[in-house]
Amino acid sequence: MAEAPPETPEGTHIAFVGTYTRGDSEGIYAYRYNSADGGMDPLGLVAETPNPSFLGLHPNGKFLYAVNEGDPDSPSEGSISAFAINAATGGLTLLNKVDSMGGAPCHVVVDRTGNFVFVANYYGGSVISYRLEEDGSIGEMASLIQHDGSSVLSPRQDVPHAHEVVLSEDNSHLFVPDLGMDQVVVYEINAETGELTVNDPPAAELAPGAGPRHMVFHPDGRQAYVLGEIDSTITTFDFDPATAAFTSKQVVSTLPEGFDEDTSTAEIEISADGNFVYGSNRGHDSIAVFAVDPEDKTLTFVEHAPIQGRTPRNFAIDPTGAYLFSENQNTNNIVQFSRDAATGKLTPTGQVLTDVPSPVCMVFLPTS
Repeated sequence: MAEAPPETPEGTHIAFVGTYTRGDSEGIYAYRYNSADGGMDPLGLVAETPNPSFLGLHPNGKFLYAVNEGDPDSPSEGSISAFAINAATGGLTLLNKVDSMGGAPCHVVVDRTGNFVFVANYYGGSVISYRLEEDGSIGEMASLIQHDGSSVLSPRQDVPHAHEVVLSEDNSHLFVPDLGMDQVVVYEINAETGELTVNDPPAAELAPGAGPRHMVFHPDGRQAYVLGEIDSTITTFDFDPATAAFTSKQVVSTLPEGFDEDTSTAEIEISADGNFVYGSNRGHDSIAVFAVDPEDKTLTFVEHAPIQGRTPRNFAIDPTGAYLFSENQNTNNIVQFSRDAATGKLTPTGQVLTDVPSPVCMVFLPTS
């Protein structure tokens, strides 16, 4: 089903931005992005949809999927929307919407074949998969698994809270950081049906009270970095692709020593060359930069870059690796930084986008 999108790491892209619609936002917005000079031209609102807090692109570049978190006063509600993309205008046409079968769906990913979509439900702590149709619409449910467990911090960890869905490079496994269980739960994916079954071993264990939120793999596929939302840490794991087993080897803080104000982490990314890891701090309102050791792949602190706003719920490195965009939820701005490929350091370019209220996610689609 999947068709390869044009390979244009440097050129024109559409940057789609997901938002919270509890204030002035109305849904998904877009920019025309020129990666040669970092320029962003606003395309405005491209789809009206409630609380599209995370977005996922189909591998053929023709379809976009959004989780709709629903009303925060009704935590059992949630849905997944499928859109067809007009690459010329950035416009989105709703194909269909289905129930996420859980509250506050918070992350979505399409598998590498383009046949299935996976979603993590924060409230209730479950993960669901749906089959995708040829026209990009969401078809029949393939699997629904309810997590069962808790950890040490009450009430945050009294129940499971699935927070992300991450694919293995070979598309055989799905990894689900669960904030409530202090685990990354590991699933095998049935390539024919999209059904999920628990792997053996079933999970990676984090320190009690870490609250795993998001994770990234090193490009070599043998290390993983897991962001702890509650304790503001990054845990480095060795990873065995043959068994999908994790072994913890290092824990570092994303905060300056002695910082004791309310804060939590949100997003983690790794540079395409595998040399630098970035993590965002909400409250401290910074992006922590770490260098990756070329031998054992552990992390060494480089800097804290202030994000010129509040609450960086998400940030995105552009397809060239030259720029990083911080989506600052509570100041209604997106701040662009240039990224030094040699040092990993971030420098504000002066481009601050204020066209999108409550921005919380950004994904890039190459168009030329």
